[in-house]
This record gives sequence, structure tokens and C-alpha cells, in this order.
Amino acid sequence: MKRITYISRPSSPMTDSEVQEINAYCCERNIAQQITGVLLYFCGLFFQTLEGEEEKVDRLFAKIRQDKRHRDVLCLKMESGNIERMFPDWSMKYFNLDTSVDLLNRPVRLLLQSILESHQIIGRYTQPAVLQIINQGLNPLTMPPRKVERIILFADLVNFSSVSEMLEVEDTAAMLNRFLEISSKIISDFGGEVTKFIGDCVMAYFSPDLADNALSACLCIISALQEQRDSAGPASPMRFLRCGFGLAQGMVIEGNMGSSVKTDYTIIGDAVNIASRLEAMTRKVRKSVVLCEKIKNSLSGDWKLVSVGKLQLKGKENAIEIFYPDHELIGDFADSPAALFEALSS
Repeated sequence: MKRITYISRPSSPMTDSEVQEINAYCCERNIAQQITGVLLYFCGLFFQTLEGEEEKVDRLFAKIRQDKRHRDVLCLKMESGNIERMFPDWSMKYFNLDTSVDLLNRPVRLLLQSILESHQIIGRYTQPAVLQIINQGLNPLTMPPRKVERIILFADLVNFSSVSEMLEVEDTAAMLNRFLEISSKIISDFGGEVTKFIGDCVMAYFSPDLADNALSACLCIISALQEQRDSAGPASPMRFLRCGFGLAQGMVIEGNMGSSVKTDYTIIGDAVNIASRLEAMTRKVRKSVVLCEKIKNSLSGDWKLVSVGKLQLKGKENAIEIFYPDHELIGDFADSPAALFEALSS
């Protein structure tokens, strides 16, 4: 036995009669498949529970995910094993909570609204990897750690400490949020995942076959920040938006890290430390993007990379060779009073 409870949105507005027509078809199908459940329609959302033989329920839910009449399908709970049917007499009982006048439906509507709002809030505070686990009906807290290869990206604002001392609190927050918004969106667009914000630093990772995407994301962020500076007024905090990037690749441990009070689903390992150290090296080599030899070897695009030689990274016993891309966006770069004065004067 298996039971799945999920939320979805119709791709376009639907009348009650249209929903009833779909439900009538579902009832016939479910009777044939010995699937039972309930369908609630509320504020343009479907709340549905399916239960039956595991293989049949999985096949039906996969079909629902592909159904173009649905979007934003989110699995709330998935149960399997030695469970009993909750709705043995309903092939698919339909309730429209928007039109029902039953007094009992009012607290049900409030409960569903609270669930929806909670999931929307959690979605803003939770990284995509955790949401994907939840959407599979699994509990992220029970996921064991695993060793995987990742490309690590560290991005850090230049002169943030000095700039934040000069700006009002509101301007500092606006500048930081703009940087985080631009960075996280571009990283996501290129197939990466932001795992955490650390002050003015963005930590993200890509799968090992996306080295070109990771480097392209860095360049795209640099370009977007330049556009912000160029369009900023003389008093705008956006004129300080400059960023350095470090890219490293290697094996990491991915999973839950923390305590019973606070837990992060994140990555740890030597590659993470190297990416952080490489980002710090951008000031020394005066280039906004630096990367290690493993990244160089993983790139498949037509990139021209320049070696700056072997440098000693903090915490590393042996020096490693460092590269930067020879690209028009990678100009002279420094974290210095001179660079800050230039921004203030422009």
C-alpha cells in the first residue's frame, strides 16, 4: 500500500463543472485501478490524496506530474508499507471548499490556507535540494550523508566591510540583497544550487559536468553587477557592487550538518575550503575570477585560461596552480582603498 498527498495548481482557471468532469473520469479510472482518495479544490488549488497499490499509485502520480493541466505539483507526504486506506469507500470524493456552505469546511479551509502559506514561507528559506527531497515525499532529516563530486563556487562582495560602515543600514541591506538576488538567480539559471549565504558571500555548487556553466555564471554575474554600477546614481549604494569568485572541484560530503536546534543541508570538504581560499586570492592576483587546475581540466568550451603560477593557499601544505579566464570582463581587480575611492568618485 502507498498513500501520496500533494498540492497542485491548474494551469488555467477552471470552473466547478470542469473540475467535476475531470473528477468523474478519475473516479472511473480509479475504480479500475482500485485506487481511492479525496480531491479538495480551494482558492485555485488542488489538494489531493491517492492511495492504493504502490506501483499503481506511483504510476498515476508520475502521470499527474506530466499532465499539462497541472503545474507546481508539490508532494506533501508519501507513506508506504503496512498502512490502511483512509478513504476505502471513495474512488475519488470531490469537495469544492470555495462553494461549500458546510460549517465544518470553514476550519478545513483555514487549515489548508495555513499549510499553503507555511510551504510558501519554507520555500523562501529552504534551498532547492531540500525542497526536491520533500517533493519526493521523503523526510530530509532522515537522509544519510553521501560523498559526491562537486564544483564549488564562492562569490564575495569587494570592500563590503568598509562600504557598510559608510552606508545607512537600509542602503547596506538593499545593496546586499541586490547582489544575492542577482547571484542566486544566475547561478540557478546555469544549473547550480546556492547552498548558503554567509554574510556578503554566496556559496554554491554545480555537478562536475557543468564546469562551463559554473564559469559562465561567474561572468554573467560580473556583467550584471557592472550594469548595476553603470546605471546607479551618485548616491546609490549599487555603485559599490563588485565581486570576486573562486572555483574549485573535488569530493565533498553532502548532507545534514548541525544539531537538534539547527540543521543545514550543505556540503563540506577540502574543495569547499579551496574555493573559499581561491576567492580570497582574487585580490592578490587582481583578477575577479580564479580557478584551480581541476576546473581547467573539466572545461570543454573555448576558454582561454592564463596561469598565474603556483600559489600557497592558507591552510594548504602544497602550493597549487591557479588560473584566470582571459576575458573582456576580467579586468584589473583589487580590494583596496584605491578601488573604493574610485567607486566613491564615480
